[in-house]
Amino acid sequence: MKKKVALCIVISLAVSLEGAAQVFLHYSTTSQEAWKEGKTKLSAKPASRQTVAIDGQGQGHVFRAWGTCFNELDLDALRLLSDEAQQQVMQRLFAPDGDLRFTRGRLTMNANDYSRAWYSCDTVAGDFSLRYFNIEHDKQNVIQLIKMAQRWQPNMSFWVSPWSPPAWMKINQDYPVLSSRYNQQPKEKDYLLFEGGEVDANEMQFLGERKGQFPRRLACQDYMIQEPRYLRAYANMFCRFIELYREEGVPIDMVMYQNEAYSYTPYPGCAWTPEGAIRFNRDYLAPLLAQKHPEVKLYIGTFNTNRLDCVERTVDGVKDKVSGIGLQWEGRDNIDAIRQRYPDLHLISSESECGNGSMDWRAGEHTFHLLADYIGRGCDEYFIWNFILCDNGQSPWGWRQNALIQVDSKTRQHRYTAEYYAVKHFSHFVEPGSRMVFYRSKDESQGLPVIAFVRPGGKRVIIVGNLTDDAVSQSIAVGRKFLNAQLPPHSFTTFAEK
Repeated sequence: MKKKVALCIVISLAVSLEGAAQVFLHYSTTSQEAWKEGKTKLSAKPASRQTVAIDGQGQGHVFRAWGTCFNELDLDALRLLSDEAQQQVMQRLFAPDGDLRFTRGRLTMNANDYSRAWYSCDTVAGDFSLRYFNIEHDKQNVIQLIKMAQRWQPNMSFWVSPWSPPAWMKINQDYPVLSSRYNQQPKEKDYLLFEGGEVDANEMQFLGERKGQFPRRLACQDYMIQEPRYLRAYANMFCRFIELYREEGVPIDMVMYQNEAYSYTPYPGCAWTPEGAIRFNRDYLAPLLAQKHPEVKLYIGTFNTNRLDCVERTVDGVKDKVSGIGLQWEGRDNIDAIRQRYPDLHLISSESECGNGSMDWRAGEHTFHLLADYIGRGCDEYFIWNFILCDNGQSPWGWRQNALIQVDSKTRQHRYTAEYYAVKHFSHFVEPGSRMVFYRSKDESQGLPVIAFVRPGGKRVIIVGNLTDDAVSQSIAVGRKFLNAQLPPHSFTTFAEK
């Protein structure tokens, strides 16, 4: 039998308390039952004598947007469903009155690891004038998926980052960084990464928990050719991509130069040194965007490393040219230090972690933790990776990933995973413009993370996770009164002021 733990959490929200509503709607999700609705009336007394006093009077940052990524394998999974089911899924994800209410999208220039196979927008070696640059492949694939989302959310905006430049612009003349049985790069070219040093088979661990310093060793050189004509042409590719997508009705308002420069991948990728990243962003991409597309913001990222010295060296070299920083994976370890060092730059969670294809409750709890931790520590946008995948979410490069929606490729039926509901507990009520006013992590609270927001109209939202094996009797102070609730073990709960 699970024991009950009595806990009183006092949250003093930075709003007028005199007009506090008497009723909060609450929504809870467990592995057995999703989105159970109820009402909680405020009480004059807490339900427990045990009190954990939390001072949440400090004003936090304003949250700006929820988003997701648009990939070919998402489109393939969605197309397995009936027309009616496809529309239901997209409505729930993107409509202003849907479940998740995404308003932002992330795109890739050229293929990423959740494309069907490698492709690029310009395959003609030496095409520095971009005569053959095009997005014809995208028009038949990812742009079709985007248009399905725009039907429900016509005001969506987008940002772009490449996973790899065209192969002819790289020192290895191929789209990956390292050889693999899933690509055609000769193993002999692996020596480029560490100046002839041997590459350990476990150098990059893509699945499970990656503990310690990541990556263990840093690339010794840039895989993007550093000659001016290559860098100039590559910067022009970003501008041309923005222009061609705009012609298709897809507005791009933000750019990052590279996805995960610190993942040395068998799928599309590109290793950069801090010096190479500074050179390209400062001397080529930033000035060209300012000249041709002043409406498009340049962010630096995405940083997926906890090697803070590398991150700081890169950002220090471009901080006057960029508006923000994109963080994912081990980059989360650096949030507090980065926020303190660069208070004027926006921080975003550029990609939620992908898991291992299990699509189970544990994956949902991990995503719930990531949502709270990124936002609670200062990120003002949050992006999900794949929103729908088939079966165990296996990519063409051999690894499995999670998604918000899982499609059975045999039955062509779909289900909403625990990660879907983890996101819904946040994005359904925390609209753009909401101010984060309190956060306590799962580590600080022994598995009971709490995050609170004040919405633009003044209503409050409090999101609590019980990631423990025990039921918890919880009281949350709202002004001089209390929300008293029972939190089942392994549950997500959202309290929304009525």
